[in-house]
Amino acid sequence: MKDTLNIAEPVIQAKGVDLVFQTGDGPVQALKDVTLTINRGDFVSFIGPSGCGKTTFLRAIAGLETPTGGQLSVNGLSPDAARRARAYGYVFQAAGLYPWRTIAGNIKLPLEIMGFSRAEQAERVERVLKLVDLEGFGRKFPWQLSGGMQQRASIARALAFDADILLMDEPFGALDEIVRDRLNEELLRLWAATDKTIGFVTHSIPEAVYLSTKIVVMSPRPGRITDVIESPLPRHRPLDIRDTAQFIEIAHRVRDGLRAGHHDEI
Repeated sequence: MKDTLNIAEPVIQAKGVDLVFQTGDGPVQALKDVTLTINRGDFVSFIGPSGCGKTTFLRAIAGLETPTGGQLSVNGLSPDAARRARAYGYVFQAAGLYPWRTIAGNIKLPLEIMGFSRAEQAERVERVLKLVDLEGFGRKFPWQLSGGMQQRASIARALAFDADILLMDEPFGALDEIVRDRLNEELLRLWAATDKTIGFVTHSIPEAVYLSTKIVVMSPRPGRITDVIESPLPRHRPLDIRDTAQFIEIAHRVRDGLRAGHHDEI
């Protein structure tokens, strides 16, 4: 369990962040005046309509996009410096596994690039396969696994070098509801076991409410934050918590925030 001191420790800080893309049709403002603090151990979901800047902000945190205004820091460093310091693991919408590599081979690829010894690679692969409940599947190839298992392997790859921050860009969006529910449960178990700080992009209100300690509601482009909801739900969350009055109340607030964002655009 986290102690109170760790919960209050800022890890990601954004102050007045703007991001404008230059395109052939002129400038496009993806983010506008985004201010947010994510503390160590938080599970933060970003939710909003398509094109609202959720993924752009996640990529900016990861140093994959560069803000054109404001300030953004990760562990007190610039996002680019934090990326070079291997501060985070990143899970994309698609698993992105190389079909010619085994599952173990895919997971250890970043470890090979980083120069870990073969013994250390083997130990870390075994550990993360166990974390994501894929023990015994290391010698399988991606095509031999279901979509949900492939996505778990992608999460294992992001965990292999043991970064403190895990950034996840709608990793379960393409999966059916039954598989998604199971992976949501497993992700909460994984979060509890590793104490990572997680940033998670989703289009699903129930998913955002079920997973998060903090829900960031964003408006249509230019992406702005319309609400930040600190979840009162307990850390231990069985799936049937979604039937409780408290859960439904939070979901209504998220929905209201999404509607308010649309109204501001009209």
